[in-house]
Amino acid sequence: MTEQRTRVVVVGGGYAGVIAANHLQLRPDIEITLVNPRAEFVERIRLHQLVTGSDDATVAYADVLGPRVRLVVDTTTRIDPAARRVHLADGDPLPYDYLIYAVGSGAATPTVPGAAEFGYPIADLEQARRLTAVLDAAPPGAPICVVGGGLTGIETAAELADRGRAVTLVCGAVLAPGLSGPGRRSVTRRLRALGVEIVEGSAVAAVAAHAVTLDDGHRLPSAVTIWTAGFGVPDLAARSGLRTDAIGRLLTDETLTSVDDDRIVAAGDAAAPSGAPLRMSCQAALPLGAQAANTVLARLEGNPPAAVNQAFTGQCISLGRRAGTIQIARTDDTPLPLYLGGRAGAAIKEAVCKATVSFLRREARKPGSYFWLKGGTRPSAEAARR
Repeated sequence: MTEQRTRVVVVGGGYAGVIAANHLQLRPDIEITLVNPRAEFVERIRLHQLVTGSDDATVAYADVLGPRVRLVVDTTTRIDPAARRVHLADGDPLPYDYLIYAVGSGAATPTVPGAAEFGYPIADLEQARRLTAVLDAAPPGAPICVVGGGLTGIETAAELADRGRAVTLVCGAVLAPGLSGPGRRSVTRRLRALGVEIVEGSAVAAVAAHAVTLDDGHRLPSAVTIWTAGFGVPDLAARSGLRTDAIGRLLTDETLTSVDDDRIVAAGDAAAPSGAPLRMSCQAALPLGAQAANTVLARLEGNPPAAVNQAFTGQCISLGRRAGTIQIARTDDTPLPLYLGGRAGAAIKEAVCKATVSFLRREARKPGSYFWLKGGTRPSAEAARR
C-alpha cells in the first residue's frame, strides 16, 4: 500500500522560505518543494558588501537546505488556488496540498523622474552585481550619491566610503528614522568620520546621468546614483487573485493563513497578518517562516494553528568593516535610547550575519532546532496604516 504524502510547495527561497522548508521536515510524510528563480541562496543583509568585494553575498543551497527539500530553480508566474497548482515560467505546473508564500521583497519602483533610468537599486543579487560593475568602471574619485536614509542606504554609503569613495547620502526628512536619538547620532558620527556628506531635510526631485537634483533646486554631482528609497513586494499574490495590502503583501489572519484560502500560508516580507505587517527584515523573516511551517503542521495534525508570536531585539547596522551601531529596542520594536557602537557594534553585526546562516544550516540538519524570541506586541491594522 502506497503511503499518502502531503505536498507542500514553498514559493521563494529567501530567509523565510528556507527556514519554512527545513522546518517542514519534522513530518516524514511531507513532500517538500522549494521554488526559487536563483540556484543559490542570497544573503541580502550582505549585498552592500558585495558591491565593494568584501563578500559575495551567496551561499550554496546544498549548504542550507535539508536533504528532503527538493529545489526547483524556476520563476513562479501564477498560483491557481482553485486547482492548487503553481505555474512556472519554464517547468510544468506543480500541484500542492499546502503552499507557503515567501516571495520576499525588492526595490520599490521609483516615481521620481529619471530615478528608474539612472538610479541603481541594490535590493537583489542581480541589481547588486550590476551596480558592482558600474562602480568598478567609475574613477576612484568619482562622486557617488546614495538616495535613502534607511538602513540599506546607510550601510551602502558607509561601505563605499570605507573603501575611499566620495559619497553623499541624501536622507529625505531625517537619517535613520527607525533609530533612537542616541543611535542616530552614533550613526551620524561614524558616517561623517568616514567622509560621507549627509543631506537631511531635502527630497530628490530628479535624477540625471551625472547629477541628482533636490527639491530646493540644488544639484549634486553624481557619477553613480544608488537608489535605496523604499521596498516593494512582487505582485504574484495579486496576479493570482488573492487579496493583498496596498503594496502587495498577502493578507492573512494571525496564523499567517491567507484570508482567501486556508491552504495558502504566508511568511516573511510579503506577509501582512491582520493587515499589520512586521518590519521587513531577516529578524522577522526567520521566525515568520518557522511559524508558517507550524501552521501547516498543525493543520495536518488536526490542531488549531497558533497565532503569530515573536519579538524584536533591535537593529544591527554595519558602518564599514570596522564599526557598527546596534540599536537596542523593546520587544515591540520600539527603539530604546540605548546602543552599542564602534568596533563592538561591527563585531556583533558580523556575528549576527553569520548566525543567521547558521540557523538555516542547523534547521536543515535538525528540524525543530530553530527557536526565536517571543512575547512581542504588534500594532493593530489601524495603527499600522497611520
